[in-house]
Amino acid sequence: MVKKLFVLIFVFFSSFSSAETIKTDVLVIGGGPGAVTAAIQSSRSKLKTILLVKGEWLASMQGKSLVTVDAGRSVPSGIWGEFRSHVLQLYKNTPGYDTTYNSSLKFEPFAAAGILKKIADTTKRLTIKLNAPYTVIKKDGTGWEVTITSNGSTDYIKTKTLIDATEASEVVKLAGASFPPAVARTTTLYRTAIAAGDNLTVQTTNKDKNVYPEPAYYVPMSALVVKDADNLFVTEKALSDKANLPMQMAIGQGAGTMAAFCAFFKTTNKNLKVRVIQGELLDFNGYLLPFDDVKPTDRYFKAIQQIAATGLLKGVSNNAGQFVFMPDAPVNTAEIEPVLTEIYSRAFIWFNNTKPDKGFSVGNLLSFISEITLADPESFRITIQKEWKAKYKFTSDFDLNRPVTRREFAILANQFLNPFARTVDLDGKMVN
Repeated sequence: MVKKLFVLIFVFFSSFSSAETIKTDVLVIGGGPGAVTAAIQSSRSKLKTILLVKGEWLASMQGKSLVTVDAGRSVPSGIWGEFRSHVLQLYKNTPGYDTTYNSSLKFEPFAAAGILKKIADTTKRLTIKLNAPYTVIKKDGTGWEVTITSNGSTDYIKTKTLIDATEASEVVKLAGASFPPAVARTTTLYRTAIAAGDNLTVQTTNKDKNVYPEPAYYVPMSALVVKDADNLFVTEKALSDKANLPMQMAIGQGAGTMAAFCAFFKTTNKNLKVRVIQGELLDFNGYLLPFDDVKPTDRYFKAIQQIAATGLLKGVSNNAGQFVFMPDAPVNTAEIEPVLTEIYSRAFIWFNNTKPDKGFSVGNLLSFISEITLADPESFRITIQKEWKAKYKFTSDFDLNRPVTRREFAILANQFLNPFARTVDLDGKMVN
């Protein structure tokens, strides 16, 4: 009798102990390119990440028919740009294949799935679990606990942050949470952009959509945040065009960056720091705003993106259907004055005293920087003149009287005034 009881107890505890509890910083659930991109980004941000897939690896990309992607040619943002370069490298010796910079991207789906698998496999801190259905998702403090079935056994994953990258937003539903509300377009929402790209498909631009405008788009952070559940983010729900691969990957990378922020700083999505998260995305060559004429290879790409995100210098759509920064165009005083006076308390006095012309000059910029930073005007002028070409690599001659270009303004204002450091909320409004 005692022997039988011992056997029963042993069997009970053996089955109980077979359940494994796995802890991670970020858990991404989904089987598409957006899910993979989110997982890669959070891992690259040095957070332990698990990618959980119900079925096989990128099952939707295992076909053999040639795929053509027209979008994303002009804005090779972050991981999408990396993926694009790998595809071009793979097919560069294929007869008749166009590998020029701005060509449409063509590939066999299985080849694309292989490229993403190779990138994921070489990413540190990333674990991929395939064929692992999930049955229960529940809160665990500020994090989450997900019950999965793997190799016939039931396991539990405890995660600080969770990303729903499923096509039908299954995770949000299973968690009993609500979808992010439609984001109405406001005049300052661009300041919170977390994903951007060009979009060549037909797309509505009314206020009930999260992605706008044509021909380029940006996605604000609030479109990815589930507000009634701590540390739950979405990707697919923010997509206006689920067939747009560059958009999927850009939004995935944005979500991965946001989830990594919450996990790293041990905080929740109620305390998102817009500028910190955007800075991390820029460090990985992601775009905040989809400028066609300033590429990540530009040494001042990050500075230009940061200045644009403050609203000091905004992009415009040109007749060619491109969204451009126009780095060589002159700075218009009327454009920068409202934002400068919004950020710096002494700006109003400087503008009243100086009364700059319509075209903001190099001298105006140096004078304004001296006023705000309390630098000696003459010493500052001499320093900038010496470094004009040697350090900053400006191609024009140093001339205090000519209008400053948008590129020159972005670089110098970003370094000495650092308006990007000014805190903004999820609506893009300046926080005092």
